[in-house]
Parts: sequence; structure tokens; C-alpha cells
Amino acid sequence: MKRLILSLLLSAAFLVRANAQQPARAQESRPAASPRISEVVVLGSGNPNADPDRSGPAVAVIVNGHSYLVDCGPGIVRRAAAATREGVPGLAMQDLTTLFITHLHSDHTLGYPDLIFTPWVLGRTGHLSVYGPRGTADMTKNILAAWKRDIEVRTQGLEHANTTGYLVDVHEIEPGVVYKDENVTVTAFPVKHGSWDQAFGYRFQTPDRVIVISGDTSPADSVVKACNGCDVLLHEVYASGPHSEMDSPQWQAYFKAFHTSITELAAIATQSKPKLLVLYHQVFHGVPEGQMLQEIRNHYPGAVLSAHDLDVY
Repeated sequence: MKRLILSLLLSAAFLVRANAQQPARAQESRPAASPRISEVVVLGSGNPNADPDRSGPAVAVIVNGHSYLVDCGPGIVRRAAAATREGVPGLAMQDLTTLFITHLHSDHTLGYPDLIFTPWVLGRTGHLSVYGPRGTADMTKNILAAWKRDIEVRTQGLEHANTTGYLVDVHEIEPGVVYKDENVTVTAFPVKHGSWDQAFGYRFQTPDRVIVISGDTSPADSVVKACNGCDVLLHEVYASGPHSEMDSPQWQAYFKAFHTSITELAAIATQSKPKLLVLYHQVFHGVPEGQMLQEIRNHYPGAVLSAHDLDVY
């Protein structure tokens, strides 16, 4: 009997320890009655790879039940629907009205037509307001032109769709405060993303937290300045696994100019001192996720997690 009790206690202890080591998920990390005014929801943690478990890069900052989206990778609308099903406020179709774009790479914008049209088809009547770099207006105009016939059929045919919910108000921005309302002040800051002439990160000042999203960038002092002890820093990162494309000098040069390595991110976090560092837009190059986290922790003592779709922080 004593042996049985001891065995059960050891098994329970093992399960508790194993669960404590798992990354947070939306349903696990979301408390029953959260005292927070603001939350960060990862709608897509992926990259250009067609990983069915990781949608394209997209993040939502939720403040007082209002959503503010950053980037719109493939899958953003369905991930928003999944988060709504899990009880996350502010991501119902009619609430998807404010978007900030870091840069115009396809993996960050392929969900843009979906974000324009699907919520409209499902009843959104308000315009979509979009803040992004130079070229956002042209991209928007061409998307609307490409779906011109769809708009005509839906508004003039038997569907009787409203005539406002697909319209987009585009704001091409420069560094500085780009948006402010009763919930949030959003500041865009420049980052270095290889050949792009404009790429931004965003700093969200909410009533209770400071949240910084790097976008795609090689190491940038602007991220350190924007964070400066922030509550949450979401930062892109890549690993360098053996026998991967990183063995090629061409790809090594590309990643050095466009992205941030594990050791570089550890240095950025050490300088900027976020209360929580979240890895997103991870490029693993064959390195296991746990190994990537351990390599960061070898150089950075602070709290760090690797994001998955639908995680909430």
C-alpha cells in the first residue's frame, strides 16, 4: 500500500513538472477572471514556410475589449475566429477594424485581402483603418481592383451586402506617434530589414502595460529604446542549425541583413530588459524549439517564451 501511494505521488509530481515546462496556450494562459486591461494574442507565429500549425505573422493587442492588429499573414481571420471561440474579446468579425503593418513582405500581408473582405461578407459595416509604410495605398487599391467583380455581385446582387464594410482608410506613416485613442497610444519606430526602404516596429502604450512588437528586423537600437523595460517584447528570431540552408554563404548573408539571431536577440533583451520576452516569427532551421529557448536562456536570464498560434500574454 505504501509503495502504491509513493508511486502515485511520484507520478503526480512528474505531471506537474512536465506541464510547468510547456509554453503557454490561449486556453491555459488565460485566467478565468483576468485583472488585465490589455492582452497580447498571437494570431500567427510563423514565417513563409507552409507550416499548418503556424499561421503567418499576425498579433492582436486587445485593450478594454478593443483589438489592434499588427500584420496580416495568411490565416489571420480564421485565427481571430478561433480566439473568439476561446473567449478572447475584441476579435469578432465586426471588431476587426484597425491594422498596423510592419512592412510589405508577402508573408506579412497575404491575409490582407481576407481581412478586407471576409469580415465585410460576415457583416462588418465600418471601414478598415490601416497604418503602414509607403506602398500600402497602392497595395490596397490593387486588391480592391482585383476583387471589383466580387464587390459588384455582393452589393448589387441577391446578397444585398452593405456598401461600406469593404472600404479601407489607408494611412502611410513615418516614425512617431501614428495612432491614439482612449485605449492606446501607438508609436511606430524604424527597424532594419535588409533591402526594404521602410520597415517598422510598433510600441503600444496601454493603461496598464507597454507592449513592443519588433516586426522583421536585424538587430536595431530602436527596439531597445522602444522597449526600455517594457512589459512584453515580441521579437523575431532565427536559429542556425547544422546541415541547413544556413550552411550557404548566400543565406548567411541574407539572414544577417534581414533578421536577428539567437545570440543577437539575447543581447537586445539584456539591454532592453523586458518583463517578458516572446519569440515570434521563429525560423528554426532544424533546431528544436526547446533548444532555441535554452540557447537564449544561456545568454539572457530574463523570462522568455516561444510563441504559438493563439497564445495569450
